[in-house]
Amino acid sequence: MRRHDKGEAPVTVSDQSSPRLAALLPSASVEISSRGHQIAELRDHFAAGTDVTITFLPGDNYRHNIETAAALRRAGYNPVPHIAAREMPSREALDDFLARARGEADVSRILLIAGDVAAARGPFKSTREVRASGLLEAHAIASVSIAGHPEGHPYFELPDALNGLKAWRDWGQQSGTRVDVVTQFCFESTPILQWLGALDRAGIDLLVIVGLAGPATPATLTKFALRCGIGNSMRALRAQIGRFGRLLTDTGPDDVVRGLRCASSAATAPIAGFHLFPFGGLRKAGVWLRECDHDSLRPAERVAVSRAGLQNP
Repeated sequence: MRRHDKGEAPVTVSDQSSPRLAALLPSASVEISSRGHQIAELRDHFAAGTDVTITFLPGDNYRHNIETAAALRRAGYNPVPHIAAREMPSREALDDFLARARGEADVSRILLIAGDVAAARGPFKSTREVRASGLLEAHAIASVSIAGHPEGHPYFELPDALNGLKAWRDWGQQSGTRVDVVTQFCFESTPILQWLGALDRAGIDLLVIVGLAGPATPATLTKFALRCGIGNSMRALRAQIGRFGRLLTDTGPDDVVRGLRCASSAATAPIAGFHLFPFGGLRKAGVWLRECDHDSLRPAERVAVSRAGLQNP
C-alpha cells in the first residue's frame, strides 16, 4: 500500500492501471473560449483531431459559438460546443443552435451544462428539460457529455446527483446516444477515486472523462477553484504553495494523475479519457501534455508504456 499526501486515503498500487491511463493522456481534450480567438495558439500546441470544447459563458450569443465550432472543424479539430441550458431563450433557439452545429460544423458531440446564471432565460431550467425536449435525438447528436462533481455540487446532495446520472444513463440506453461524464477538476486524486467508488456502488456504469487543471500559478488556480466551487482538495493546492514557497511557480495536475495511476485498475476502470482546463494558457497545457509521460511516470511505468508504443515522440 502507498499513502499519498496527508489526508488522502491509502490506495493500492497497480501495474495495470498506470500504463492504461498513461495511454489516454495524449488524446486528452482541451477547452477554449467561446470568443474563438485561440485557434492559432491551439494549432501550435495541440494535434489535429483533438476534441476541443467551446465554453458557453453568461451572455454568449450561440451563433458566435457556432462560428468558433466551424473554424475549429476547418482547422482539423473536433468541436464540442457547450450548451448551457439556462442560457437558451427558447426551444426555437436551442433547435437552431443544434441545427447550425450539425450543419455548419459537423458537430456530433456536445457538452451539456445547466449554466452559471441563477435564473433561466427561457424554458430550460436544467439539463433535464433539454433531454426531455427531444431535440438531441432530432438532430442526431451521437454523444452527450454531462458534468460530474467529485467534490460535490453546491445545489445537489450526492444521492440527488447520482439519481440524475442514472436518468442520463437510462436515456442514453433508450435513445442509443453515448453518454459520458466530464468531471470538474480537483487538486488531488482522492475525491475522484471516492466519487468513482460511489458511482460503482450505485450501479452507474457511465464512462468518465477526468477534468484536469492545466499548469498555472497557485493564485490563478485558486481564483478558478473559488469560482467553480472546488472545496476539500484546495488543501492540496495550499500544500503545494508551501512546498514551493512562492505563488509564481506553475502547478500542474501531476499529483492528480500520479494518484490515479497508483490506484487499482478496478478503481479507475470507468476512466475513458482526460480533459484539460487550460487555466494557465494553451501553451503551458500543451507542453505539460507532451512532457508528462516522460517526467511523471515511475521507471517501470515508462518501460511499459514505451513497449506498448504509446510514448509521445
